[in-house]
Amino acid sequence: MKFQFEPDLDYQLDAISAVCDLFRGQESGRGDFSVSAASAGGEAQLGFAENDLGVGNSLNLPKDAMLENLREVQLKNGLRPSESLDSLDFTVEMETGTGKTYVYLRTIFELNKRYGFTKFAIVVPSIAIKEGVNKSLEMMGDHFRALYSGAPFDHFIYDSARMGRVRAFASSPDIQIMVVTVGAINKRDINSIYQENERTGGEKPIDLVRATNPILIVDEPQSVDGGVSGRGKAALDSMNPLCTLRYSATHADEHHMVYRLTAVDAFDRKLVKRIEVAAATIADYNTPYIRLIEPRRQRGLFMARIEADVETASGAVRRQEIVVQSGENLERLTRRAVYRDHAVGELWVGKDKRMELLVPGNYIWMRPGEAYGAVDNMAVHREMIRRAIREHFDKEKRLAGEGVKVLTLFFIDRVALYRNQVEGGAPVKGEYARIFESEYRRLAQNPNYAALFAADADLTDMAERAHEGYFSIDKRGNWSDTADNNNANRDNAERAYNLIMRDKE
Repeated sequence: MKFQFEPDLDYQLDAISAVCDLFRGQESGRGDFSVSAASAGGEAQLGFAENDLGVGNSLNLPKDAMLENLREVQLKNGLRPSESLDSLDFTVEMETGTGKTYVYLRTIFELNKRYGFTKFAIVVPSIAIKEGVNKSLEMMGDHFRALYSGAPFDHFIYDSARMGRVRAFASSPDIQIMVVTVGAINKRDINSIYQENERTGGEKPIDLVRATNPILIVDEPQSVDGGVSGRGKAALDSMNPLCTLRYSATHADEHHMVYRLTAVDAFDRKLVKRIEVAAATIADYNTPYIRLIEPRRQRGLFMARIEADVETASGAVRRQEIVVQSGENLERLTRRAVYRDHAVGELWVGKDKRMELLVPGNYIWMRPGEAYGAVDNMAVHREMIRRAIREHFDKEKRLAGEGVKVLTLFFIDRVALYRNQVEGGAPVKGEYARIFESEYRRLAQNPNYAALFAADADLTDMAERAHEGYFSIDKRGNWSDTADNNNANRDNAERAYNLIMRDKE
């Protein structure tokens, strides 16, 4: 199975042109540089110099001409014109689900066709987005070759264990696309890209990248940058980009905006659907509720932020944060009789943060995040699962005969709550899986959904086969929670996303 991509969607072509028109008047050409093997001291060693010719991007358009192009593009797209060209940072705002990845990938080929640019680096905030971009390049390769007369190109995921790809990136005359996470380039003291490497001929990989003057494409810059002066932004600057193109639906810093397709625009043009949100929360204001947020020391005083049900000046009851100290009477603070004889006891603000809650005839030690008097979380989660199954069945009935498969996704907090393993590796169902199958069987017996099931259907078997999960797997084949905080967890995440993306079609 192969996806077919529509090449003539007007709003996508407008977004592509908005970037490409910035360089109107640029002569098509390239910049050449030597790729040399440096010694450990940073000087070329006699007899070991490489003669490969590197190929980079070259910009010969005067700054005032580019500013004029920028203003024309902005006026054409109904945007406020920039007063000056303080940087070559340009922003494209596109609502999620309108083909942002397709747009910036096709922009690469259009820039090459018009101006001969060949070196591009796509910087993303996470492993998940990196794998998604790489899969998009694989799926769209034939589509772009057909549109651009078979233009040769190569794409790869930056991997510190395969630095030879960086050398090829610098020396190849073809279109080169490097996909890299910001985490691989934002720490000069530990990231391999800043260290000399024999696979790059003794060069620091970052120096080879810098020499190409790559066009940077930043996916979700609000996450990549790490703030206005964050390490992510510094890492982008260290790549010596010819220009930086930023794509997102929610920009923190707009830079020079060249195209905007907002959520309202996308909905009005019927490019995206409306989202409905169903809440599954229970608030019982007739019983005392206290949740500890954080105990802390401030100005020499021990205090804690808690959440409680407070009576407002208008007489309404609102669940809100309040600050308390040891000995505080909660009935007085909340102005509610249900908190009679409830008070704050001792506070611990060291490594083991906790709060003593005095209740009638007892005391309770609470840690951050814990709640007293709250509805059991699992009861709320059961209701969410039940509601999702019911919505799923309703959609199946509505779409019967239309050839549409209904898919419902659950995003969960811990893998073990859905699926676990006993010693020896045998899988066992977690609490969420047991709840799902129980609620599935119960709703499947509802007369409203009789048309979806045969009279003699084995509902136990159907419930078991109706759900599946994609999770990070460690080297031993055990499921684990996904994290991006160390090499082992990053490896686990890579395996999980490869599993999902491998057969995306």
